[in-house]
Amino acid sequence: MFTDPVKNLKTLELKENDIVADLGAGTGYYSVAAGRLVPRGKVYAVEIQKDFLTTIKNKVREAHLSNIECLWGNVEKVGGTKIGDNIVDAVIASNVLFQVEDKDKFIEEIKRILKIKGRVLLIDWSEASVMNGAGIVPKDKARIMFEKKGFMLEREINAGEHHYGMILVKE
Repeated sequence: MFTDPVKNLKTLELKENDIVADLGAGTGYYSVAAGRLVPRGKVYAVEIQKDFLTTIKNKVREAHLSNIECLWGNVEKVGGTKIGDNIVDAVIASNVLFQVEDKDKFIEEIKRILKIKGRVLLIDWSEASVMNGAGIVPKDKARIMFEKKGFMLEREINAGEHHYGMILVKE
């Protein structure tokens, strides 16, 4: 792994009762780490690949966490996460922006589920990564995409040698 989920999540300064959505949760590294940081809150691990959901469920069981709900959902469709409107305190979007085809709908779905002043931890591959530019969304372009949809940059974070990171706030 090229980036540290626990270190990155600590930059979000989650509260123990926050509601968090990990969109494009993959194999659940961020979901499990977030579950530990919000023991009285909830984490929605949203993934479209059912095999990954099984992996996440196994990790959650092994970690003895009861606050993580695995959802099969499409992050590129408004309403596709099956999460209610304006209920999430924080969204994790790690290594997913470069993969989604409909980036506008992805950002709209994030905006729909986030509370006002809710925050997004956006981490993605940098142009200096091992990805050789394949599908990479440059940091400045990602920021502009979110700002056009009503987000404001709170700050950039150091997400590792091969990634950029930023925290954006829903205005």
